[in-house]
Amino acid sequence: MRKFWLMICALLVAGGGAVAQQAADFVAPEPATGGGFETLSPAIAAALDAKAQGRPVTADNWMIAAANPLAVQAGADILRAGGSAADAMIAVQSVLGLVEPQSSGLGGGAFLVWYDAATGQLSTLDGRETAPLAATPRLFQDADGVALKFYDAVVGGRSVGTPGTPALMGEAYRRWGRMPWPWLFGAGITLAEQGFAVSPRLAGLVEHDADRLARFPATADYFLPGGVALQAGDHLRNPAYADTLRALAMLGPDGFYTGAIAADIVRAVNDAPGNPGVLSARDLAIYQVRARDPVCVAYRAFQVCGMGPPSSGALSVGQILGQLDHFDLAALGPDSAKAWRLIGDASRLSFADRGRYMADSDFVPMPTKGLVDPAYLAERAGLLDGDRALTSVAPGNPAFDHAANWADDEAIELPSTSHISIVDGYGNVLSMTTTVENAFGSRLMVRGFLLNNELTDFSFRTHRDGVPIANRLEPGKRPRSSMAPTIVLKDGAPVLAIGSPGGSRIIGYVAGAIIAWADWGMDVQQAIGMGHAVNRFGTYDLEAGTSAEPLKSDLEALGYQVKVRDLNSGLHAIAIGGDGLQGGADPRREGIALGE
Repeated sequence: MRKFWLMICALLVAGGGAVAQQAADFVAPEPATGGGFETLSPAIAAALDAKAQGRPVTADNWMIAAANPLAVQAGADILRAGGSAADAMIAVQSVLGLVEPQSSGLGGGAFLVWYDAATGQLSTLDGRETAPLAATPRLFQDADGVALKFYDAVVGGRSVGTPGTPALMGEAYRRWGRMPWPWLFGAGITLAEQGFAVSPRLAGLVEHDADRLARFPATADYFLPGGVALQAGDHLRNPAYADTLRALAMLGPDGFYTGAIAADIVRAVNDAPGNPGVLSARDLAIYQVRARDPVCVAYRAFQVCGMGPPSSGALSVGQILGQLDHFDLAALGPDSAKAWRLIGDASRLSFADRGRYMADSDFVPMPTKGLVDPAYLAERAGLLDGDRALTSVAPGNPAFDHAANWADDEAIELPSTSHISIVDGYGNVLSMTTTVENAFGSRLMVRGFLLNNELTDFSFRTHRDGVPIANRLEPGKRPRSSMAPTIVLKDGAPVLAIGSPGGSRIIGYVAGAIIAWADWGMDVQQAIGMGHAVNRFGTYDLEAGTSAEPLKSDLEALGYQVKVRDLNSGLHAIAIGGDGLQGGADPRREGIALGE
């Protein structure tokens, strides 16, 4: 402890290069756990067992649900020491960027929803990546104006937007942090230096993506040492990432957005062989987190609240639930094809509006209030009154306070994301979805972390039949997202924090889990583990080998095309009630819920 405060005093006196040197030498406080799954606490083992048996984890004081036991343990150590949910999120995110780099990290972006127990207020923070100022609307088109193939655009510097996650971590701490900032990076630094056991999921994704990872030397050296893909159980160290976390610990977000780290990011993007980008030092220096108004929609006795534009998550989840509020899903039950007809077509109608209207509202006039207006949702719900699948869907005409005309979007959104739900001992609630977009993002690695490919969430085309597309690329704009971090309230108090990865299927995953919990009486673990049935654009995707698969013939009889397939969500949820906390973690991934 004395060494820590001496270091702080030295930093207050020192400046310039001395600060940078102190950051490099800084040693964060030791976390309570070591570097591999073998050192995890009995509580972690019990949490893993509960998930395997389909039971929620219970607690009285605080709880975390996130995608990797090491990250959950890091956050738990912070909460146990008296930290806030914001403090714990920073520790969790720092470790996730190390042990689950394919999904999120310092080189990506995130959306955060926060309930403040002291004020009863709900806040949302937008840490989404931004398009470089030098980006043009034709960035993802060839010389003839033809849209690039997806992976031709993704792999390399062209797809990299200005990262937002470090700035979001800093802004959340400024608003709600309680513990000393440097302490929050201790677990990440220690694990990066000492090493951790490669998880089966990370190893499998490395093997699957080896050809793309091999294109860039720094990335290949880390994930394919000696030309061989990492294997589950390998002991992996990342000293470069430890140094990056030290810089953040001692310099704050400025240590990322200016100076040597920023210069290395810009160099990696613009010098990427075969597919350079246009990111500049100015793009990093001017990046800002945006505080947005939450989007809330009434469903049954609840208010379902989340992140507004540039996320389509809260709007689309809200539209689905707002339409279904007119139907008695509880009476139909989870095994009813009639129930899933209503859910599927409500989703299709929502996705039609999403493709037409939703984008970064700083750049595009949006009918945000009109899209979730109860009268509009009742009108859309009237389209569901039949007995068979809708033969076609089209965008509706929500109320605008101005004139606008947009063409339907064509953006591709593939899943590689992570979700964190936290309730702290003070009653604060955090729901945050964090991403690098595609698995391993752009595949460019800088100072131990991967850079995003978030710009490919824009439409590659700018117009359709002469009409502009709302989600077209523009300098400084944030691409539309489907991330849907959600807090559900009842009588003004939080009762559920939930979210998921999964690309544009996030919307269906989150809406379905809320329905299972609110209408069908499932606990959070049951709701998360329920078989997925998702319909975005007409074809019904049913999760293979689950309770959803037997719906196939009945849904086909109702007029749907049906595809049985793997659906790999990563839902993490915490229910808050008078009898305490219940946490659930998606059985399809490696995460856990943990609380005390």
